[in-house]
Amino acid sequence: MSLATTGRALSAEQLQSYHENGFLIVRGLFDADEVASLGSEATTLFGRSELIDTQNIRCRWQNHADTDECRFDCFDPVIDIGPVCRYFAYDRRLLDVLRAIYDDEAHLFKDKLIFKPPLATGYALHQDFIGWKEFPESFITVIVPLDETTAANGATEVFPGYHKQGYLSPRDGEYHQLADDKIDFSTGVLLEMQPGDVALFGGFTPHRSGANRTDQWRRQLYLSYNAGRDGGEQRDAHYRQFHDWLTKKYAEYGKTGVWFK
Repeated sequence: MSLATTGRALSAEQLQSYHENGFLIVRGLFDADEVASLGSEATTLFGRSELIDTQNIRCRWQNHADTDECRFDCFDPVIDIGPVCRYFAYDRRLLDVLRAIYDDEAHLFKDKLIFKPPLATGYALHQDFIGWKEFPESFITVIVPLDETTAANGATEVFPGYHKQGYLSPRDGEYHQLADDKIDFSTGVLLEMQPGDVALFGGFTPHRSGANRTDQWRRQLYLSYNAGRDGGEQRDAHYRQFHDWLTKKYAEYGKTGVWFK
């Protein structure tokens, strides 16, 4: 199901594969120098100690797979503090791939940089779509790997075809994991990639990832989009809504005084 591409437009076979399976890998979309610049920026961002704070709602956290220690894992959003991340988010080659899928212009909706250091846990089975009335059903996530992605370091695993069933959780505005009985795990496909490749999957495509059981980072830039006909430019409005939701959610667990920087 991994298909090569030789230009900006996707082939008919690639488009059919995406729409049938709910995901696609495009090999070699970016060159080595571009990805090296992204890796250098990621290293700089990981050193931004003034930002990495449990009160900063830009930050996401994951447990250590063996000790359960809570560690920094992700900046969400990232393109406002990472110009190279922004370069990738608006790169015409990527937007042309999305335009071929949408038959419409793509608009950036969300952006985050996940570091996944050694022994970071993965993410449980879920769909990216959230049941907010404003959330675009044309949501597509693009993974831009900075490092090789493998089973050992917790590559994302997608489950083909289930996107045709739509959203498999209540549309109540909450984040939901998917129960194991919703999916035939034997159908899973690991998104194993090299730097320069990209993977795309829809908001209704179930996916998960394992722990990073190597001694190297598994860094990935996650860029999510919506079709122009599905609300146009919404990124700023999404983050205002998302931050309001996070602030209220944290307060329910007694965490107050959060901020965004």
